[in-house]
Amino acid sequence: MDGADSSRPGWVDVVEQAVAAAAAHPAGPPPAADEWPDAFSVPLRPFLAGAEELLAAAARRHLAPNQVELRALTESFTAVLARRLARIAARAIVRELEMARTDGDLVGADGRQRFADFIARLSARPGLVALVGRYPVLARLLGTASQHATEAAVELLARFGADRTAIVGALLGGVDPGPVVAVRPGLGDPHRRGRTVSVVEFADGRQVIYRPRSPQALARFGAVVDWLNERVPDVRLRTPAVLARPGYGWVEFVAHRPLDHAGQAADFYRREGVLLAALYATRAIDIHCENLIASADQPVLIDVETLFHPLLPAGHTVTADPAAAALAASVRRTGLLPYLTVGEYGTLDYSGMGGDPGETRPDGVLDWDPPATDTTRLVRRAAPFPGARNRPYVGAELLDSADHEAAVLAGFRLGYDAIVRDRAAFTELLQECRDVEIRVVARRSGGYARLLDESTGPDLLGDVDDWDKALSTLREASAHHPLWHALAPYEIADLRSGDIPLLTSHPGTRDVWAATGERMPDLLDRSGLAGAVSTVEAMDEVDRGDQEWIISASLAARRPVGGHRGGPALPGPSTVVDAEPGRLLAAACGLADQIVARGMTQREADGRGGRVNWIGLQVVEDTRWMVLPMGASLGDGYLGVALFLAQLAELTGIARYAEVARRAVGPVPTLWAVLGGRPDLLSAIGCGGTTGLGGIAYGLARLSTLLGDATLGEWAETAVELSATAAPAPASPGWTTGRAGCLAAMAAVRDELGSTAAARLAEACADRLVELVERTDGRCAEDGEPVLPGFATGPAGVGWALARFAESGADPRYARAARHAVARAGAPADAIADRSYGWCSGAAGLLLARTGLAGDPTVRSVLPRLADRPVLRDLSLCHGELGIAEALIVAEAAVRGRTARQVRRRRAGQILAAVNQHAPYCGTPGGIATPGLLNGLAGIGYGLLRLGFAERVPSILLLQPTPRKPAEALAQFTR
Repeated sequence: MDGADSSRPGWVDVVEQAVAAAAAHPAGPPPAADEWPDAFSVPLRPFLAGAEELLAAAARRHLAPNQVELRALTESFTAVLARRLARIAARAIVRELEMARTDGDLVGADGRQRFADFIARLSARPGLVALVGRYPVLARLLGTASQHATEAAVELLARFGADRTAIVGALLGGVDPGPVVAVRPGLGDPHRRGRTVSVVEFADGRQVIYRPRSPQALARFGAVVDWLNERVPDVRLRTPAVLARPGYGWVEFVAHRPLDHAGQAADFYRREGVLLAALYATRAIDIHCENLIASADQPVLIDVETLFHPLLPAGHTVTADPAAAALAASVRRTGLLPYLTVGEYGTLDYSGMGGDPGETRPDGVLDWDPPATDTTRLVRRAAPFPGARNRPYVGAELLDSADHEAAVLAGFRLGYDAIVRDRAAFTELLQECRDVEIRVVARRSGGYARLLDESTGPDLLGDVDDWDKALSTLREASAHHPLWHALAPYEIADLRSGDIPLLTSHPGTRDVWAATGERMPDLLDRSGLAGAVSTVEAMDEVDRGDQEWIISASLAARRPVGGHRGGPALPGPSTVVDAEPGRLLAAACGLADQIVARGMTQREADGRGGRVNWIGLQVVEDTRWMVLPMGASLGDGYLGVALFLAQLAELTGIARYAEVARRAVGPVPTLWAVLGGRPDLLSAIGCGGTTGLGGIAYGLARLSTLLGDATLGEWAETAVELSATAAPAPASPGWTTGRAGCLAAMAAVRDELGSTAAARLAEACADRLVELVERTDGRCAEDGEPVLPGFATGPAGVGWALARFAESGADPRYARAARHAVARAGAPADAIADRSYGWCSGAAGLLLARTGLAGDPTVRSVLPRLADRPVLRDLSLCHGELGIAEALIVAEAAVRGRTARQVRRRRAGQILAAVNQHAPYCGTPGGIATPGLLNGLAGIGYGLLRLGFAERVPSILLLQPTPRKPAEALAQFTR
């Protein structure tokens, strides 16, 4: 700064000037503040005085008197700076408050008066001197932040003064906007010594955006949009006007404006689909809700500095996953499609199509509790997201992309096909971007910000070495990651300056540049331009179909989970066909072929096929849908898919089904190696039968038999050991996630493999469940908690598991507890009356539970009622038709009557007709095809096998072991 001694850091001068500017003695109580940044900024106002002077001087130097309102300008700037300084100092201020209260130094009749006294004392020179003296690192941070923000604002004003005439002509329609009345920094993260995207506001209310880095990427993307506008009829996509200058630029301010009428929604989303195609072809990322503006029927991108983003290696993965790699290279990588960010405090769709107001911020916010008293402390709490300007609206109604899938897909096809038709010209257009500066995003900005925030703890601010060690945790986290390891020193240097680290590159190079301009040669495996050209070269009908599925699935994921009800019936009258086993088998093969075709394959070095995995639309924690690479679970992971394929291979003799099944489960040993040292993860996964380790043990044991592979049996034994470790953790008693499912799975593994470890764990689970049934009077729920409906989570599944275990001739108390739990589970007839039919939470599950009790009259009476209704559109195992069919199959075996057989055969014919005449509707929003077992194609296929070959194909919903021939059973018994 002016007059500073160049031999020492500039922040020292800033701190000294602030101390000199502070009042010599405490003034009266400060004005009451509703928010902690306003209260804590009061003692830091002396840091603003020098900033105001420098900013006013720069305005006088670069602007005519009629071009700026000085007071309004400086107030707008210092209001933002004050809150930033308050955030830096907040933890130290709270520590000082605690010490003053403990020492009895505060004056006042109550906590609020004592807090005001503390702020008044801290605002005087002795208080400020004591603060920066006790926390020298805080002095450095405050001085640096103030210095950098002020220098950046002065630079902005100098550039604006030089460019004002051009700005008026290029961005404001040639109409003079009057004087500048506000400069508001902080529209983005601070980089390169506190520079941020800022808004400049004029007296007539109009605004322009200042970008302290080159806006050439935005300008070049405008050329891509112009290219598409010439080739896609009636799309007329809009991009903001850009005034580029060397190293910085000015951008048109785009207002969030409503649609004129609801009919324009289709136009908006069709244009957004075209944009998505362009972003996919240019390998853009990070197009989140704050980078796009819905301006009437135009989706306008205002920040595309991450075009041509190189594909960076993943940080920490269990093993190379071809599905994860495919998803990372897909349209999902753009950030425009809906995708949940999950954090400690909540989940938020932060995508370009998301940004829902009222959803919970994943990282929470910092707040004071209680506010403005001498016992105030800082806490991080959940907080609602205020929303963004990216979504179209009509009146007060905010529109949702999930309701406009057809328009998004139509636009995507238009843009995609235009690029494919003129691939050479589009590639030439990409080549012209090779020297544009782009940003490289190695880690989430939110992670950097959280590290900066946590590094302001008072225990770190007293010694620069302690503070530096806190920032250097980034280096430790990067030790085993080659790219992160190389970047860490530069990232830490940026953090020391109070900046969010900035890394840049150019599409035509593999080099990366630090914020200082230092070059890291050949750091990338492949340039961003090479990646984009490769993407364009690979665009064809197959790729377009893959991307369209991801688009549809991502939009469907915005739908609510829906409470496990099967939904509406198929349109029109139910059709019945002859469901003889061969036809059912052929239909199952058709589904298997779809699954195999959707599989992503990792190629080994010798060219042979390696691991296979799938991208699925999956339920997470029973609350949200997400598009994810499939994990290992039985219910929605690759293990369930593999089990279907292996069962089909056993029935048909088609070797490729067995081969894909075996390759799908290849990563299991690596997974075991990770989980063996992570009891916390074992507890999180749990021992359950569908989503937990119990189900994994079951699936591997059955695969061992079906594929004739003893190694898989060994893996299953490991899963049993891990299940035993997870079982004691607090868990639900239910089938899906808890001990009932674990009991059934372990009983099956015992029978499948002769596993003594599984037998022991089964008995331990049974004992715990009996205790629960007796203690809760069969409700299987604690006092005050509701009895959960259905088989998957409630007492029905507990009762069936205990009834099956009791068949082994064990203690009769297991059978008694089973009857008690089933009785409390509810009546199937009541569920039918409520139109809740499914296995998971409806009548089918309740009926299944009663089949485990010998002689229960309910089974015979309810069976025809469950089948005498229209076929559901949802054909899935979980809450659709094939889960209901499982109850019909098991009930038929229980009652052994012609009527039951006729009911089952007729229903099989209706289901087969539905599979053949309609797209197989999965248990997903809109019936989107997904590979998994409970909600997807694998489960529908497995259900068809059950309908045709019940004596050879055991129930996967009931975790039954492989049926054995008499000789095999005798050999198993005598081992």
